Amino acid sequence: MTGRGAAHVGDTLLDGRVQFEAFQDATQWAWAAAVSVSAALKRDLEQQPRARLLLSGGNTPGAAYEALSRAPIEWERVDVALVDERWLLPDDVDSNARLVRESLLRNHAARARFEAITRAGRSIEEAVTTANMHARQAAGVVVLGMGDDGHTASLFPGMRGLDDAFASTRPYVAVDARGCPGAEQWPRRISLTPAGIAPAHSRFLLIRGLHKRALLERVLAGDDPAEFPVRIAFLTPGAPLRVLWSP
Repeated sequence: MTGRGAAHVGDTLLDGRVQFEAFQDATQWAWAAAVSVSAALKRDLEQQPRARLLLSGGNTPGAAYEALSRAPIEWERVDVALVDERWLLPDDVDSNARLVRESLLRNHAARARFEAITRAGRSIEEAVTTANMHARQAAGVVVLGMGDDGHTASLFPGMRGLDDAFASTRPYVAVDARGCPGAEQWPRRISLTPAGIAPAHSRFLLIRGLHKRALLERVLAGDDPAEFPVRIAFLTPGAPLRVLWSP
């Protein structure tokens, strides 16, 4: 990988909890994300036998994952898992597993070990149990996204059981997002919790677009995660959050 993502529009450090980094276009943003994530994984691999990476789905991160797939690190020692998943089979076109397979698990990263959350014949309770078993190896690097409603993972504003998910001691829980517009036609989901984020030494939030930047300013202006669940990304004790943004 080269320095194609190195040019910044500007950086801002906000009260020690959030570092905001702006890039002038989507290409520089994608390569900057890839360089940052791969550097964090490389540090893990220098210190321990395996590294664990959690990735989000959605429409935003695909280009960053494609750039990351070219990182020349020891991918055979990297476990890749998901921040959340819709209650869909992993080969479904709308699953997060499909996105990760098609964008990241290629080039050098084809050697990584991937953990899909769902599987044919597995109940949602079994899927959660399996995800939590895998999470006994705490993730070092977590890549989050932010929806237009301020959700992250599959934790949505106004969702039933949201407070229970925030308070859970388990890294993953099943959620019911019926009635939440951001969940669209997939209300049944499995989501990472703050307990799953807390151990990570590197937290990234990848966002693009002027609307998301304006929303981020609202998010950073308050401290109630029920209003904007993405606030758990910087309110959960532990590592600071790095936000990478481009228009």
